[in-house]
Amino acid sequence: MDLLRFSTAGSVDDGKSTLIGRLLYDSKQIFEDQLAAIERTSLRRGNGHVDLALLTDGLRAEREQGITIDVAYRYFATPRRKFIIADTPGHIQYTRNMVTGASTASLAVVLIDARRGVQEQSRRHAFLASLLGVPHLVVCINKMDLVDFREASYEEVKREFQAFAAGLSVRDVTYIPVSALHGDNVVDRSERMPWYDGPALLAFLEQVEVASHLDLTRQRFPVQLVIRPMSDEHHDYRAYAGRVDGGVFRVGDEVVVLPSGARSRVASIELLRQPVAEAYPPMSVTLTLDDDLDISRGDMIVGATAAPEPLQDVEALICWMTGRPLEEGSRYALKHTTRSVRAICDEVIYRHDVNTHDQHVDASSLGLNEIGRVRLRTTAPVFCDPYAVNRSTGSFILIDEATNDTVGAGMIVAAR
Repeated sequence: MDLLRFSTAGSVDDGKSTLIGRLLYDSKQIFEDQLAAIERTSLRRGNGHVDLALLTDGLRAEREQGITIDVAYRYFATPRRKFIIADTPGHIQYTRNMVTGASTASLAVVLIDARRGVQEQSRRHAFLASLLGVPHLVVCINKMDLVDFREASYEEVKREFQAFAAGLSVRDVTYIPVSALHGDNVVDRSERMPWYDGPALLAFLEQVEVASHLDLTRQRFPVQLVIRPMSDEHHDYRAYAGRVDGGVFRVGDEVVVLPSGARSRVASIELLRQPVAEAYPPMSVTLTLDDDLDISRGDMIVGATAAPEPLQDVEALICWMTGRPLEEGSRYALKHTTRSVRAICDEVIYRHDVNTHDQHVDASSLGLNEIGRVRLRTTAPVFCDPYAVNRSTGSFILIDEATNDTVGAGMIVAAR
């Protein structure tokens, strides 16, 4: 079975955690002791029903306030597919947490309250999903039970979101009317909305294509670890462990090692100590080469005919994640794939307004949860691709070297 990573998005109280809880409950993914625990908690809080949102809202502050603060990951499987769910916060204060949860997702589920329509955070999260290159968007128009399951209410919200989505780069948007509280169109088709002829949410998640966004053309293999047993039996053995971030590697392929530019051929590929004929994203494998080369962690093994140029000047979209602003002239550690270098912010080109799509070119800094286009210069070359081409080699994080905190997440737009 293949794996689908998806995240939830939307405004506060639109029902993201309840939807995930309902999805797990109706698909029989909850253990009896878990259900008993949330039943006791719901009773203690005076709820008139079992609050399935408690399955993902595990922090005490989340349960006290009834909101999601941190990203909660849940795992389940059906006979057709495995799933990893990232339940992300809806409040603007935790936008950076939403970015974290959506950064590895192949699909985003945006919830919208059928009574309130498209809110600021609904637009913000959909815009961020678009920036992050999430290829599929599912808009769940929730709380249909509170509008008497009227088709007109669903169509009104759908038209409102379609007008906003026209300015996004997401190519695939699907609309599903649901009631997360009662389970309508979550796992099973609802009989209370006969006017809707599409699939339930789970059926759509099981059939959506998830591999189309992977770059299977340009071979990229960042080296994480050099394996040298140094034993008498294997004293000539040298292998390179890592994850395939692009392309398909086969035994006999000619490759180039960056930054040295040395050439060799793939001698063998091993997965869990077993030889395989090829490796592709996102497999974690071990490669050996025909030649004994000087390769270390942070180097990248790439295809001989589609190698990226080592670059030190890049333009990127940055999501800023800390209260101390990003300013021109600021210095940080930049971690890209397995390589770490130092970087300086040469210029803040503009700051994004995620609600209006306006670009504020007069900006000279980025504050907490703000997004902007920035020009960076690194002290050593990085081997990158545009984020639109490869989400793995096109992304990086910025680290404050004084505190070791991750302060920014970047998506490479252009390199020069």
